[in-house]
Amino acid sequence: MKISALLVAAGTGSRFGGEAPKQFLLLAGKPVIRHAAEALLAHAELLQPVGDSALIAEALAGLPYLPPVPGGAERQDSVRAGLEALAIHNPDIVLVHDAARPNICAGITEKILAALATHEGAIPAVPVSDTLKRGESGIIVETIPRAGLFRAQTPQGFRFATLLRLHRAASGTPAATDDAALLEAAGLTVALTPGAEHNIKLTLPEDFVRLQTILEGRLIPRIGTGFDVHAMETGRPMILCGVTVPFEKGLAGHSDADVGIHALCDAIYGALAEGDIGRHFPPSDDTWKDADSARFLRHAAERIAARRGVLTNADITIICERPKITPHAPAMRARLAELLGVPIDRISVKATTTERLGFTGRGEGIAAQASVIVLIPG
Repeated sequence: MKISALLVAAGTGSRFGGEAPKQFLLLAGKPVIRHAAEALLAHAELLQPVGDSALIAEALAGLPYLPPVPGGAERQDSVRAGLEALAIHNPDIVLVHDAARPNICAGITEKILAALATHEGAIPAVPVSDTLKRGESGIIVETIPRAGLFRAQTPQGFRFATLLRLHRAASGTPAATDDAALLEAAGLTVALTPGAEHNIKLTLPEDFVRLQTILEGRLIPRIGTGFDVHAMETGRPMILCGVTVPFEKGLAGHSDADVGIHALCDAIYGALAEGDIGRHFPPSDDTWKDADSARFLRHAAERIAARRGVLTNADITIICERPKITPHAPAMRARLAELLGVPIDRISVKATTTERLGFTGRGEGIAAQASVIVLIPG
């Protein structure tokens, strides 16, 4: 069964206010939309964003997703545009999710997918617990019985062919407030599955405060350190922190011997308590012969995402007499930030010498040490 996810990020967030759309604001260390995307990618092999491509590219850097498509005037138009883009991939299931809902709580998606085995659609919902009043001009007009009433959430799941057909048929009609309404209007049953109170949609400034408390309050800081050494070798390029540095020698190693990235990977794996780089990419495996160490760092970043974590910062120190590192440090920071999918201001690259003492002082090799802080759910 091929599962796809449609991430609707075309809203302007007029009720929230602010210069940037709310779905691209930083929340607990990463953009709101990225929290949602990482949760969806745990279940879907195809992720189709809808919205501003430049903002999406920045927010989802390093994650696998299909080329974004522009949104429409109404949410229904945006969803239809995303479904049309997914049609060529012919998925069986589509999860439709609002990018401004970053905290997809554990179990929500699994229950939706289970319900789709016997229903054309399924949505997470929370029973209404407050007394409901209908008012006019500041006066209560009526008390609404709350029995049987639910608050609908996303992601909402559907058989893809059904939802695409209904959206095409509804083109030009008054917009539905959610996708389940299209199935209801067509007489199709939609299952209600358990939602969660913490699956909050970011709508008003006070929602941001609540989400920040929820997400940051459950994240535990984990510190990791890494250290690596490689000997100098003639006839190889000098690659440090993903950047080729002009020099008469390179570093010896099974891969490209990027001592900076290797130390950084070990720091990340250490923070996650997932061993070291040799465990994930053993030097005895010819697959990694002369491999670009960027692949290793991307894997480390994927491990952070898989643990629903956030890289708070990384600090790398390269220890050598030559080559000079400072002129290349800005390019190194930019490359590492790109590979990790984080803002550049979270990455530090600096250098020191051993005052000509030891193997680094004699120019026989280069060492690197790295430290990171990763926040992961407790």
